[in-house]
Amino acid sequence: MENNINFFHHTSTQSSSLEILRLARKVRELNQLSKDERKPSKIGEFKKVTHADMPLIWSYLTREPGRTTDFSYAGVLMWVDYFNYEYAISKDTLFIKGVVENDMSKPAFSLPVGAMPLEESVSVLKEYCDNNGISLEFSAVPEYAIEELQALNPVMIEELTDWGDYLYNAEPLATLKGKKMSKKRNHVNKFNSLYPDWRAVELTSENAHEAMEFMDIFDLEGDSTDMAKAERELSRNLIRLKENGDENLKGLLLYVDGKVCAYTIGDIKGDTLFVHVEKATRAVNGSYEMINYLFAKAMTEKYPEILYINREDDAGDIGLRMAKESYHPKEILKKYNIVF
Repeated sequence: MENNINFFHHTSTQSSSLEILRLARKVRELNQLSKDERKPSKIGEFKKVTHADMPLIWSYLTREPGRTTDFSYAGVLMWVDYFNYEYAISKDTLFIKGVVENDMSKPAFSLPVGAMPLEESVSVLKEYCDNNGISLEFSAVPEYAIEELQALNPVMIEELTDWGDYLYNAEPLATLKGKKMSKKRNHVNKFNSLYPDWRAVELTSENAHEAMEFMDIFDLEGDSTDMAKAERELSRNLIRLKENGDENLKGLLLYVDGKVCAYTIGDIKGDTLFVHVEKATRAVNGSYEMINYLFAKAMTEKYPEILYINREDDAGDIGLRMAKESYHPKEILKKYNIVF
């Protein structure tokens, strides 16, 4: 797509200007429509996303044509509490409400998915926001929708520069063939020589407790930032769901000396495998490279429709960025915040 979008990149001056725009618009909206005059929303009431709701929500997410993690099964389910996801369905269209991905103090919506034309769904959300005295803002909007949304005259379009998803061709990760994969192949070969007794098994409801036990080890090695701590708890939530028999969640356990040294959890949508959790101990050399390779290999063999692997964003972390770039992504799936 030709890049003819006017982007407003994040600076302190622009942030202040944006806040003024939001405040001015909110005051204008409230002045135009008193509480007594407000009509019931065409969307109805939003309610919190729960695991019990996911079969219905998933039936809509599978209709979304992109490959960003925000519209994957666990991409929604894992982050329900963190981003305060709520949903409503109107006229065969799914609306998800949460917060701005890089500023959780502000409410925001995901790109609507379903039968309703985008222009109509934006109009419906504008009415909802008018009725509730909030600004209409979309967060983590996939790039394919930008041109159509731009035609609806938004106040601002801002790229989420640290939140683009790393998308890979599945075949190189699943085979480690080729010059670009030589370093990863060397790590896997070294792992094989150092730990000849290793074994890997599918993550199931029966063995998921071993992944949970491994998290106690990983806690001692993991970063101490608030985001890292939160992500570890959300990883535990996915393990619990797997323990309770969620079949949409796929995973793998890797053992060395009879003990778990790594595990991973993902899901599939269309031609894409999404890797949401990948944990390994630094005490076992090459465990990250091995779990990455084995999971890609196992999933592409079992599900030959998988052509791509989404390994999510780097959240601005330099170390994580270098690790993801070392696997040579096909592209970075850009995302945007859009304010109306």
